[in-house]
Amino acid sequence: MKFVANYLDEPGAGIYDQKDSDLLDSYSNTVVNVTKRVSSSVVQVKVIKNRKKGDNTASSRSLEANGSGFLISTDGLLVTNNHVAGDCEKISIVLQDGRTFQPVIIGFDPYTDMAVLKIDATGLKALSFGNSDALQVGQMAIAVGNPFGFNYSVTAGVVSALGRTLRSESGRMIENVIQTDAALNPGNSGGPLVNSRGEVIGVNTAIIAMAQGLCFAVSSNLARYIIGKIVLEGKVKRAFIGIAGQTIHLSERIVSYNKLDTESGVFVAEKDRYEGVYNSEIFKGDIIVGLNQSSVHSVDDLHRLLNEDMIGKVIDLTVLRNNLKTIIKVIAGELKAA
Repeated sequence: MKFVANYLDEPGAGIYDQKDSDLLDSYSNTVVNVTKRVSSSVVQVKVIKNRKKGDNTASSRSLEANGSGFLISTDGLLVTNNHVAGDCEKISIVLQDGRTFQPVIIGFDPYTDMAVLKIDATGLKALSFGNSDALQVGQMAIAVGNPFGFNYSVTAGVVSALGRTLRSESGRMIENVIQTDAALNPGNSGGPLVNSRGEVIGVNTAIIAMAQGLCFAVSSNLARYIIGKIVLEGKVKRAFIGIAGQTIHLSERIVSYNKLDTESGVFVAEKDRYEGVYNSEIFKGDIIVGLNQSSVHSVDDLHRLLNEDMIGKVIDLTVLRNNLKTIIKVIAGELKAA
């Protein structure tokens, strides 16, 4: 006991406890201040989902669900997830002050899981977007949403990783996804992920079931681009060439003989004719390994390369036919949303 007493009487004893307390206060103050700035711009999205066509069983009754969203303009534009607001019989937007509105649908993009809606309301406060390209692993990330209907819940964590890819419900990959350990639960979808300045750095979109601390958000820069396209044009345009394919591995002999830059490609399993698409030179069984000057390693590569700029353009496709490399011409059409 004497030793303990002497230790506590020594100069500087307890200094680390005081520093930790100061740091905790600083961290807490940041979260509190950000929450105050952000929460009034976060909305609850209440939906009644459509029942499946032709299914009249009791299990197919219209399903009530909740999600989150946030205001991006003072005239009522708001963002949420496509999987929250898409395919609904009814959508209601509830503000923090309790006001409820029926929104106008501006547009959806199922390929990045984004949706833009608009409400006719006054006294709104909008959030601003930060630059997700400037994010660093380890910096603070704060999520605000409505998990399981618990309105305006706040969780805090860090940016766990950058540059992830995540497969959307459409089957396409979403690029530049942010991984965070700020806890998300069903109902957080569509809510904002913000930094210590209250700027939106991501749109919360997914969690890994049965995992802890594995949560994902569409990066703010991608979200801002998609939102702009939806607001201006009602949709995001993408090109396609009218095929169904799958990624396959190529043998070392084929790669070496054809001097390829890729060890995999896209096997053409099906081909159909579509308006605006010229694909007569593609044969079923071809393996696509290049598009213009870019290598094609996978179906996801092909999706990424077939962007809006490719619509209506003549494209050089490099394919393997009978294990020999050849270049064919295609004209891409515009992909119609499902």
